[in-house]
Amino acid sequence: MIEKALQGSPKYWAWLAFLGALSSLVLILFILQMVYGLGITGMGRDNSWGFYIAQFTFMVGVAASAVMVVAPYYLHNYKAFGKMTILGEFIAIPAVVLCVLFIAVDMGQPFRGVNLFLYPSPMSPMFWDTVSLSGYLLLNVLIGWKTLDCERNGAAPPKWIKPFIYLSIPWAVSIHTVTAFLYCGLPGRSFWFTAIMAPRFLATAFAAGPALLILLAMIVRKISKFDVGDTAIGKLSQIVTYAMILNVFFLLLEVFVVFYSGMDHHQESFKYLYLGVEGASNHWMPFMWLSAIMAVISLVLLINPKTRNAKNTLIGACILVFISIWIDKGIGMMVGGFTPSPTGHYVSYVPTLVEIGMLIGLYAFGGLILTLLYKIAITVKEETQ
Repeated sequence: MIEKALQGSPKYWAWLAFLGALSSLVLILFILQMVYGLGITGMGRDNSWGFYIAQFTFMVGVAASAVMVVAPYYLHNYKAFGKMTILGEFIAIPAVVLCVLFIAVDMGQPFRGVNLFLYPSPMSPMFWDTVSLSGYLLLNVLIGWKTLDCERNGAAPPKWIKPFIYLSIPWAVSIHTVTAFLYCGLPGRSFWFTAIMAPRFLATAFAAGPALLILLAMIVRKISKFDVGDTAIGKLSQIVTYAMILNVFFLLLEVFVVFYSGMDHHQESFKYLYLGVEGASNHWMPFMWLSAIMAVISLVLLINPKTRNAKNTLIGACILVFISIWIDKGIGMMVGGFTPSPTGHYVSYVPTLVEIGMLIGLYAFGGLILTLLYKIAITVKEETQ
């Protein structure tokens, strides 16, 4: 089936060339990091994690969101998701690849990552995060490719693939749960030290991921003859709605506990992100309020059935959901955890052009993988239809 990715119109090849050109930024900037070290990034002693780890966290959620179409289809025999499952599984593959790459560029000396396998430490959440991500990647490659190949040949999936499909469902939940443990297991960071970190991560994953899947399904419908159907998109939009409600609810729970308790060290990060702190650089505050406003507007559009079922407003709502969670989880989670420092200093993190360029390049590379996978899936679907 790989040959199907090598067949396309001039527009298709122009799009691949554009993504490939942007992806080349990664190699150039990675060489700069290897030569000059991570000192050319905005990270430092008080902000040892930055844009790279923030995007890793966000993309783990996008990868885990595939379970929202896989579980209803395979566990509950919800036939409307039959055409959608391959799109969800093929989103998970580039998402996990990006997770690994964001970790690699953040390490400074990425070859040291081999030590995770040479000297495994079962007491380390990072070890289990590595195991869960690599396992989830293999599961989605195996399941997605095998089921698509069977569909192309007009045959039912073999029985031996079913256990792997069922295993992938709890595995999807585990990858983001273990990622949350990397944060909430650090008592010195009060912003992260909460028992509902894992539920918050899963709520954001099940809102942002399906929102992206809806947008991609809309694009696929426009540029090809393959259509997942209005029923599938409508049901997925309901999932986004409930997940986004939970996301906002969990955030409000955190706000209540933090401020009602009256414990200053728990309030400082929230004040820095949303209210500003005198004497500190509060440049992230407008972004956090933008995220909150987008979340509210998206909920207004999604809760109302008329606007949720209308194509244009649904697209707008999904874009708002995705950007809102990207800001809140993709940078707010990181900045809030490291500001202030355990010594009470407000050392603001600002990503450099190197980090921004690396982010653009890596997302372009992920888009390149996604385009190739979707080209194969769409071509097979059109042929079988």
